[in-house]
Amino acid sequence: MGDTCGPLLADYNGTAPDLRGEPAFAGPGAVVIGRTVLGAGAWLGAWSVIRADGHDIRIGEDFHLGERATVHIAQDVYPTHVADRVTAGRGAVIHACTVGEGCAIERDAVILDGAQVGAGAVISAGSVVFPRARLEGGWLYSGSPAKPVARVSPQQVEGYHHKIRNERPRGLHGVGAPRPDLDCFVAPTASVRARVAVGEGVGIWYGCRLDAGTHRIVIGAGSNVQDNSRLVCEAGEIVLGPDVTVGHNVTLSDCTVAARSLIGIGSLIASGTRVEGDVLVAAGTQTEPGQRLTSGQVWAGRPARPIAPMDARKRDMLAATLANYRTYAERFRAMAHRPLVRREEE
Repeated sequence: MGDTCGPLLADYNGTAPDLRGEPAFAGPGAVVIGRTVLGAGAWLGAWSVIRADGHDIRIGEDFHLGERATVHIAQDVYPTHVADRVTAGRGAVIHACTVGEGCAIERDAVILDGAQVGAGAVISAGSVVFPRARLEGGWLYSGSPAKPVARVSPQQVEGYHHKIRNERPRGLHGVGAPRPDLDCFVAPTASVRARVAVGEGVGIWYGCRLDAGTHRIVIGAGSNVQDNSRLVCEAGEIVLGPDVTVGHNVTLSDCTVAARSLIGIGSLIASGTRVEGDVLVAAGTQTEPGQRLTSGQVWAGRPARPIAPMDARKRDMLAATLANYRTYAERFRAMAHRPLVRREEE
């Protein structure tokens, strides 16, 4: 698959995205995929991802999705519904949830499966809205889990929209990089540099950046690195064992993740971290340099700490994610992409 720097559209299982009007802007590497209905006037930042494969995504008018932000679904469980005039900042993740009209989501915030965010709510930078949470509109929420901090007026919410929509790019690393000949699905907007080795059935998804530098990145069989995740070697290698899931918008540095573990959406795994096998790292978790995450535990927090033992339900969820992503990788590897209409900003 050749390097592609422009914005892209792609069908999924015969369903094409339904764009209700030309986007106001679509940056390089932006993608809209599958069962998506996207309202008029959308602004899609560079390397942003809207991916409706295993369920539907419906987005209203005047949607703003910042650079390297991600919208996705939960396979056969939750769709994603986003109302009119919603703003999501760079690196934000809107995942299998419902977001009400006029909400403002700051950079690197995460909204998780089954959550419902009321109209006119503001989610502060780096916050995590937990699965199935119900957030009343008209409040500012912060933290992990996101909790109400203060009431916000319509005028204040408008100020958040303005601030997020006018954020300056933080330095983009685009596609077009030298790419090894990897025998796996590598999304056309992913960037892969230097020594990267993969096992059978691996998927490297849209907007991902893998840079081994002078070291190497090893990804075991059946593992997946989901949209907009960043794996960068600085002082050592990154090794992912077999059947590892790296969620959307994760950052990994010089670490090891053993077999059958999952790194949750928006997590930051610091240099020297060792994640043992059979570990679930919750969304938005941050480790300390050199930290060891022991087997059979759910880890969460900033810094990470064990909060619960693994159980059959969690292991079944990890296994289902692996199976879904192997199927995705097979299907997406055979897909064709076409240019997304783009009007440059004036």
